[in-house]
Amino acid sequence: MTNLDDPQPLHPGHPFDLAALRLFLQKNAPGIGEIQKVLQFPGGYSNLTYCLQTAERDYVLRRPPQGANIRSGHDMAREFRVLSLLRGHYAQVPEPILYCEDASILGAPFFLMERIPGHILRPSNVANLTHTPESMTQLSTALVDNLVSLHALNLETTGLLQLGRPEGYVERQVEGWTKRYRAAETDAIPAMNALIVWIADHLPVSSEPTLLHNDYKFDNVVFANMQVSGVLDWEMATVGDPLMDVGTMLAYWLQADDGPSAFYYNVTHLQGMLSRQQVADHYARQSGRYLSGIMFYYVFGLFKNAVIAQQIYARWKQGHSQDPRFGKLLPLILELAEKAERAIVTGRL
Repeated sequence: MTNLDDPQPLHPGHPFDLAALRLFLQKNAPGIGEIQKVLQFPGGYSNLTYCLQTAERDYVLRRPPQGANIRSGHDMAREFRVLSLLRGHYAQVPEPILYCEDASILGAPFFLMERIPGHILRPSNVANLTHTPESMTQLSTALVDNLVSLHALNLETTGLLQLGRPEGYVERQVEGWTKRYRAAETDAIPAMNALIVWIADHLPVSSEPTLLHNDYKFDNVVFANMQVSGVLDWEMATVGDPLMDVGTMLAYWLQADDGPSAFYYNVTHLQGMLSRQQVADHYARQSGRYLSGIMFYYVFGLFKNAVIAQQIYARWKQGHSQDPRFGKLLPLILELAEKAERAIVTGRL
């Protein structure tokens, strides 16, 4: 099985103009040295991520995929700005090096950042790591503790407040993701239609706003020495209700009793990992926030993940991607919607 954290030869469906990039970097970032080789990280269903190797060190380049709406979840300028604001206030982010808005270089805007050493806990590499139930408890607890730390950042002293409008954030998210689903809809899915109605009818009273990563999960976190050494993929970061981040994390937190997909899409089913309820309880204790309305945030997290999968599936169906993984996402969309419905009926995370 391919290790998604080891860069691989360039994907044939993702053309890359190395000569144009070299010329651009010679003029705008000569200090990094000459790019000797470009490889591609095979993981991820969203932005394209490359490893640029020089004689001294490795760098990471990120750009949107072909056919993506750059103003939505693929805004490279925004991600670069978030990283720049966080540097000096939060150590677990890569150093941003350079942003390029000129799409003529690589076909889309892109940015360059340092590569953080460590490992990402994924199904593809967990078998190669030394892990015990005790270490899984430690890692999952560290993941939750780090989210608490992110939510404790001062929005004003860091300048992070400029990233969004916290008032009415949840309502705008519900409206926005519903519209995204309708725009990308390819098949009639009754469970998704039912979720749209339920979510709109159960809007919560929001908590005090914080920074939101908006895609917080094991796949986007680098570990070193059993602690979080880096958090990646900040393109959707904003300011709003922190429980939206908790709901997103819970929606990704698959358990062994969730069915076969739990063993494929994540590592949270492993023995020793906190359960979803334990995650919520630990976050509540460490943050001091009440999570009595957490069901809304969990259900909305599942709905949002289903919409993201639907958008990717729609791009594949429209011919904007030849990646065979994307053509197999429809069953996952159905599974996520049905899982949300079960949570509503049972009242259990």
